[in-house]
Amino acid sequence: MSDAPKLDAPFYTDEELDALYETDPVAAVRISREQHFLRKQLEAGQGADADAPMPAEEAIRALIAEVRAILARDGGDIEFVGVEDRIVRVRMKGACVGCPRAPLDLRNVVEAMVRKRYPQVRAVRNAF
Repeated sequence: MSDAPKLDAPFYTDEELDALYETDPVAAVRISREQHFLRKQLEAGQGADADAPMPAEEAIRALIAEVRAILARDGGDIEFVGVEDRIVRVRMKGACVGCPRAPLDLRNVVEAMVRKRYPQVRAVRNAF
């Protein structure tokens, strides 16, 4: 199994965006645009050595703040908890708590962004 981020797994599928466009075209366009920029961020991420030293905690906090803005569009939230053994610990909050999509968002968005920018991070885990 590849550790590369899955760029074809956005928050919303094209079908979901089409359905949303019928009821709320402004939100559909906003979400589509945000997904486009997320893909660009993932594609432009640094390709650093996986054995490189871990980034400063402030750098990881700043990246989690970027992710927070993405999750906030659906009422979700995320909190940085800490880093231990190359694993970033976060706490999913807000609408993410109990949401069936939360594990997918954690893996396909949060972890993908963190690992793309900082490949020396082994994983991102939710600390309940």
